[in-house]
Amino acid sequence: MLVKSILKSKDIAEIVTIGPEATMEAAAKLLSEHGIGTVVVSSDKKTALGILSERDIVRQLAKVGAVCLEHKVEDYMTRKLVTCVQDSNVQDALSQMTEGRFRHMPVVEDGVLVGIISLGDVVKAQLAEVAMEKTALEGMIMGH
Repeated sequence: MLVKSILKSKDIAEIVTIGPEATMEAAAKLLSEHGIGTVVVSSDKKTALGILSERDIVRQLAKVGAVCLEHKVEDYMTRKLVTCVQDSNVQDALSQMTEGRFRHMPVVEDGVLVGIISLGDVVKAQLAEVAMEKTALEGMIMGH
């Protein structure tokens, strides 16, 4: 299965991004408003500069307290992004997320952000694929 099949099943009309100059408080509000766990950091909504997760915010709150909410997103975002392309194998993306201990991966084509997949998206897609295979095998066994 390829990453593009996951993106097709998602509502990706709008990829939620935030500028690097925004405050951590603004990022926390954005995550809450959209019910998401990660936001891509971008100045132009096309180029991924970094990524910021709920975990990043919580870790900084624990380290320095609420004052971190006044700081810029670029101060705490993950800059070394691990990305994939639409033709990436889902199993490869899952392995990278598992080994890197992160739950979201931007999908980039020719330097342009085209989507984001989550660990949950990957698991859901794989479960659907297994269910289809099970149904096909049952049909073959039953002679249908």
